[in-house]
Amino acid sequence: METLAMGSAVAATGLTTRVATQAAVQSRTTVSSAFVGKSLRLKTSGVSLAAPAQQKLRVIRADAGAQTAQVDTKASTVARKANVNDLPGSEFEGKTVFVRADLNVPLDKSLNITDDTRIRASVPTIQLLVKNGAKVVLASHLGRPKSGPEDKFSLKPVAGRLSELLGQTVELAPDSIGPEVESKIAALKGGQVLLLENVRFYKEEEKNDVEFSKKLAKNIDIFVNDAFGTAHRAHSSTAGIAEFVNKKVAGLLLEKELTYLAGAVSAPAKPFVAIVGGSKVSSKITVIESLMSVCDKVILGGGMIFTFFKADGKNVGGSLVEDDKIDLAKNLVAMAKEKGVELILPVDVIAADKFAPDAATQITSSSDIPEGWMGLDIGPDSIKQFQDALKGSKTVLWNGPMGVFEFKAFAEGTTAIAKTLAGLTKEGAITIIGGGDSVAAVEQAGLASEMSHVSTGGGASLELLEGKVLPGVAALDDF
Repeated sequence: METLAMGSAVAATGLTTRVATQAAVQSRTTVSSAFVGKSLRLKTSGVSLAAPAQQKLRVIRADAGAQTAQVDTKASTVARKANVNDLPGSEFEGKTVFVRADLNVPLDKSLNITDDTRIRASVPTIQLLVKNGAKVVLASHLGRPKSGPEDKFSLKPVAGRLSELLGQTVELAPDSIGPEVESKIAALKGGQVLLLENVRFYKEEEKNDVEFSKKLAKNIDIFVNDAFGTAHRAHSSTAGIAEFVNKKVAGLLLEKELTYLAGAVSAPAKPFVAIVGGSKVSSKITVIESLMSVCDKVILGGGMIFTFFKADGKNVGGSLVEDDKIDLAKNLVAMAKEKGVELILPVDVIAADKFAPDAATQITSSSDIPEGWMGLDIGPDSIKQFQDALKGSKTVLWNGPMGVFEFKAFAEGTTAIAKTLAGLTKEGAITIIGGGDSVAAVEQAGLASEMSHVSTGGGASLELLEGKVLPGVAALDDF
């Protein structure tokens, strides 16, 4: 089972997080072996959460089906950053506003956009600014240019799609800095939008070069960061520019990401269940450790489970195992016991005789896989096991598929979990998809719209949920 997976944590983002776990951890245990799909039945300890006194009550509604999920950020432990809604509309009128968006969309060989999700996600912030008469200067990167301008990395297709979505012309500047760009910015009228060319055509962008940052900031009144997907990068257009602009706030998309991933997760409605999948436990250790500070249950799936099973002396056949992380798996089980978290591993798997979409398959116990076979998805009993564990949940964070969902034969476990979360959303639970392959999985299942929040970030989501500082967020004004 492959793919990058992420989990949840008591989050910090350059935002301040304070979580005080009560000293008394109760450990009523009825465990035989956590590695044979049985849960660690441990009573969850209480968690005391302190919120900044000045933080205002803000509610995000996620309409999905019969009921409405509410995220109350008054209860959050995160000191909120200012966003565009905190400024009166008149503050934007006639002002030149630099918006760092994430318009890094995939293009085919003919340079046609194959997925405009990120562009559409940026539209609400742009529309708000246009409505309030701002002169909007958009900036983004696209791809990974190595040696200056290249046609295949130009934002020209993005300008065209933005023009369609906004219902007005979005001109593409010939560059991101320089006299010609400055002239075009100076000529903007209120409500007009100018898209700068790919900022990564300059190597100085990723180096967070001071002089390049100053050039981007020239004649800019307000900086708006709406690019959550790159907020974990200390680049000129995400962080450096903020040093040279008086007002710097989050856009609507960035604010939503922080509200859910930092706010809802740091003080979630209980019971809170996290689902972590993916191939390697080594890439999830910080996330899983953080999850155990706030979750009632942690469900594990994906290839990482076989390292846990081998650590307990079980037969894993030819399944993916990180032999150098056996002790790590044991430590995580011990941590779950110490923190009073129910750690759940699958009881059965779909095993294959090779890593291929046309492989022969069989259902087998997850702790006794035949030699020459490898686990590539959770089995039917595990699906029911996980569904039972999710019943009654008020908050669910899912990061990482349960199997190799790219192959139809091994997609059932991931699809079943997606359907289960969609049902929980309709019952009023907050369901958060933490970015990366989890997003691709729910989109493939056609259920993305039925989740409370689907993160647009990959590495940014991971770092936020691990509790790391995101430079693009830390650079913004506090609320």
